Amino acid sequence: MKTFSLINTLAVLAPLTLSAHAIAEQTDETQDMSDPLAVYTQAGAGVTNNGLNLKIGNSYDTGNIDTMAMNIIELKGIAGDSLGLDGNDSINTVRFRNFNLDTTNGRGTQIDVNWDFNTNLGSASYSFIQALPALGPLQLYPLAGVGITITDSAVIRGDENPVGSIGYAIPSSFAVVGTYAKITLTDKIWLNYNPMYMTTINNNEYMSDRMDGLYHEVVASYQINPKQNIRLFANYANTEFNQDNNIDWRIEFNHQF
Repeated sequence: MKTFSLINTLAVLAPLTLSAHAIAEQTDETQDMSDPLAVYTQAGAGVTNNGLNLKIGNSYDTGNIDTMAMNIIELKGIAGDSLGLDGNDSINTVRFRNFNLDTTNGRGTQIDVNWDFNTNLGSASYSFIQALPALGPLQLYPLAGVGITITDSAVIRGDENPVGSIGYAIPSSFAVVGTYAKITLTDKIWLNYNPMYMTTINNNEYMSDRMDGLYHEVVASYQINPKQNIRLFANYANTEFNQDNNIDWRIEFNHQF
């Protein structure tokens, strides 16, 4: 599941409602945390089946009154072995995201860069997302993006040739399309279902087996107060590589500053 754990980070790109746009544009009021892409300074921590996760996000002034932006850094899979979980005690994955929102049309763009230390495999992607009008308690946010995978192709030749060689390669490019769906149950409870279809663009059978397919994310969230929430995630993939339908789960606490 290491390849899936890396690639499915695209699925964290999520919607921002148009109602939140006008509020954030004019005031410093608390943002609606049920919108996973609402722009605000934040911190979060959680536990997964691979270890602990830490997240820090900082909103910043773009210099344009019609846009909002933030950077987010995440460290994933910390101390998994010590906690009796599936991961080891090192950091499994580091992730950086830059998100920009055009408040005039509800369209967001995101640069997403990941590196998995266990597999020496990374990805970099660029995605668009569009907020659509709500249909009662349901709101949809279609997404499309492209990206590349990156691998550390270092070669260690052993004692006979200890120098070896180090290099990086781009084994594949990929495209992703899908949608995010938010269902508001109450003013404190909401659900998300985020199906994404991913396909490699170049002809690389090794990466196609690990990446091509339908990815699912199911989320249940509870708002403790306007600045704090708890969220439970389940991610799984229908790919050739994930024949056993293994599920990655995490529970996290988020705070808005």
